[in-house]
Amino acid sequence: MTAASGLALNTATLGHNLDGAGAGWSPEQTIDACAERGLGGLVFWRREIAGREVALGERVRATGMAVVGLCRAPYLVGHETPREPQAVMDGFMASIDAAAALGAPVLTIVAGGIEPDTKGPATSLRRLEERVAKGADYAAARGVRLALEPLNPVYGANRSCLTSVRDAIDICARIGAPNVGVAVDVYHVWWDTDLARQLQRPDCRIEGVHLCDWLHDTTDTLLDRGMMGDGVADIVGIRRAARDGGYTGISEVEIFSARTWWQRDPGLVLDTMIERFVSAC
Repeated sequence: MTAASGLALNTATLGHNLDGAGAGWSPEQTIDACAERGLGGLVFWRREIAGREVALGERVRATGMAVVGLCRAPYLVGHETPREPQAVMDGFMASIDAAAALGAPVLTIVAGGIEPDTKGPATSLRRLEERVAKGADYAAARGVRLALEPLNPVYGANRSCLTSVRDAIDICARIGAPNVGVAVDVYHVWWDTDLARQLQRPDCRIEGVHLCDWLHDTTDTLLDRGMMGDGVADIVGIRRAARDGGYTGISEVEIFSARTWWQRDPGLVLDTMIERFVSAC
């Protein structure tokens, strides 16, 4: 066992979730590079592996690594969702199928923003809860757990009406399904002074911990995340709070960094994230 075995790469860290970003490594190159460094697993994005889920999942497992999760379900609420509710659910079910085919135990859910013709998050959160509840049984039958990921409040309008771990746990508790929990991303929760208390609630089920940092002078709230140790987040404290809340799984590095890390050699990025996992997490 090495330090790297407790770490998973979210491929967004190499720019793979956006066209034209990063070094352009294929999923196969990424898998092999992670295996060479002894990482414990990978998290893919649907858009980069569509139609190849089975083969890529098998390739990961053949190296001794695990497929840790899949990013992400389509937005379930907000202006970017289809107008027809059934179309929203069809997309959701298709993402669950993709996770199952990949062999990913967890599908991350980013909610989506505020519903058209509504104000504030209340209506959108109710619809989010209804749609996750409808998908929970289908996901369970496919062997997939669902992880609600609250985003930083800066994204409340357009990317996620769900902006606090408290609200995410409340939704999970009301749904009451054993395969629905929360994902804790440093970038989105570092500011939350109530985080540790929320994660120790008896009804909290943590399905993932995502590592990165919030830079002191961030230039882009979406695409300027920091490498662990380069910013102001108490990563050690957040990981401790997750452990105290019962999380024993792998830690996942997810860094969107268009001007910095996506411009660097991906091998260097992998080596740096392993070193920072030891020194700053």
